[in-house]
Amino acid sequence: MENQPKMFCYQCQETARGKGCILQGVCGKHYETSAKMDMLLYVVRGISIVNRALRDKGLASREASHEVIDDLFTTITNANFDDSSLVGYIRRALDVKYILQATARDNDIDLPDLPEIFFTGDPDNADKYESLTGVLAEKDEDKRGLKQLAIYGCKGMAAYARHALNLGYESEDVYAAIENAMAETARTDVTVDELLALVLKVGEAGVSAMALLDKANTESYGNPEITKVDIGVRNRPGILISGHDLKDLEDLLEQTKDKGVDVYTHSEMLPGQYYPAFKKYPHFAGNYGNAWWKQTDEFEKFNGVFLFTSNCIVPPRRNCTYLDRVYTTGVVGMPGTHHIEPGRNGEPTDFSELIAHARKCMPPTEIEHGEIVGGFAHHQVIELAPKIIDLINRGKIRKFVVMAGCDGRFPSRDYYTKFAEALPEDCVILTAGCAKYRYNKLSLGDIEGVPRVLDAGQCNDSYSLVRIALALKDALKVDSINDLPLVFNIAWYEQKAVIVLLALLSLGVQNIHTGPTLPAFFTPDILKVLQDKFNIGTISTVENDIDTLINKS
Repeated sequence: MENQPKMFCYQCQETARGKGCILQGVCGKHYETSAKMDMLLYVVRGISIVNRALRDKGLASREASHEVIDDLFTTITNANFDDSSLVGYIRRALDVKYILQATARDNDIDLPDLPEIFFTGDPDNADKYESLTGVLAEKDEDKRGLKQLAIYGCKGMAAYARHALNLGYESEDVYAAIENAMAETARTDVTVDELLALVLKVGEAGVSAMALLDKANTESYGNPEITKVDIGVRNRPGILISGHDLKDLEDLLEQTKDKGVDVYTHSEMLPGQYYPAFKKYPHFAGNYGNAWWKQTDEFEKFNGVFLFTSNCIVPPRRNCTYLDRVYTTGVVGMPGTHHIEPGRNGEPTDFSELIAHARKCMPPTEIEHGEIVGGFAHHQVIELAPKIIDLINRGKIRKFVVMAGCDGRFPSRDYYTKFAEALPEDCVILTAGCAKYRYNKLSLGDIEGVPRVLDAGQCNDSYSLVRIALALKDALKVDSINDLPLVFNIAWYEQKAVIVLLALLSLGVQNIHTGPTLPAFFTPDILKVLQDKFNIGTISTVENDIDTLINKS
């Protein structure tokens, strides 16, 4: 059709005009890539429909559940830009679905009729099928928004489930929740009320997924502890590891022992510095750079090699000098880079090629110096609880402000820096995710030894903030989280922030402010329901929000 857009994607905060990318993704995703992701998600719905039916008979396939979480994860914003990789995902997903269908037939399990595209669709020419597989295939705007909200929540949850699985931890309940949600979004007869209930069920499962990953990380590497992290450089070649996967960090640190190279963290991998198990490696250097979106500038100065373990890779500029030094693993894909297949069945990933490359590189160029403090996950903060409760009771701490979530490129995100700077000195920021880079290097001081910025870790460590809030609720003997001296001013960007938001809503948290803009998939009717039920809103000005969140709440 002449007026048919080349693509349609509105899953991230930076989507074009705040409505949807229709020619090319603001993230750099080409429309052909978008079409392949749409087809992959379509097949994931098919897998989910069949595996849900098998699960009801005790015959669900774990291999299929693993395929679902990987397929969802690779379609998350800034994870995979490689069309050939996505074609491989589609073909593997179709193979899994055929096997599931055969199992269902062999066990006389009735399945709903699946569209012909499942059998004849061509992954190499996925854009031919976009009217059937894409976001706009759902014509009802409210249903479309709610379906995508559930799908985006499942994408975030899938990322956390994969990181946990890499450490040998998994949950059938989490897999079942993801597959149920994906299957329900395939229904043409589903109602708005059913979708609203489904979205909150996705949030409930998100809490379980974050709890699972927290258990996997802490049982594997110890509880994060207060840590001063160097942000300067050393004089040896370096490897900069980005993303979120701690198993990849462990494998890399173990394989680089005594190899004459140092390992630095980048962006969301910064919290790896806080785990006791990693502090035994003397070549585990500090953190280099800032949030993900600055990488195209900062990577030019690092001089070493780069390892992306999950989303947050950015297409490099045409004249970049570092593309041949970029390595990806897991669900990450970028044309022109080196992909390393992850280890299977608990085996370490082989990073020998990357390490050999790094040893030939020059040391990093310093872009800043000093240190930042983090490691305030739930175990560490709960240990500080008597002191914190005393400060609250003496009026030294008036409010905790949850400023978790994502950072992004838009200049409007300066709001979060200005908000942090404008907070009264008796307010403490609780943060997790890369949003921290807007204020974690500010000189905000402390309150009788308690830093005014408490960094719990990665975006998935928002679970720590829930644990902290529940501990405060018990200690202060109030009825709910909403009765605490605690307010929420959260920045979102992509789908892991979506599952964090849905998790908070499923716990009944009220009055969350989010920004810098509300999601494009929040139609007026969806937004009205969320406002009526949860009083969710967006940011305004720093002055107004300080007044609303701090002075009047």
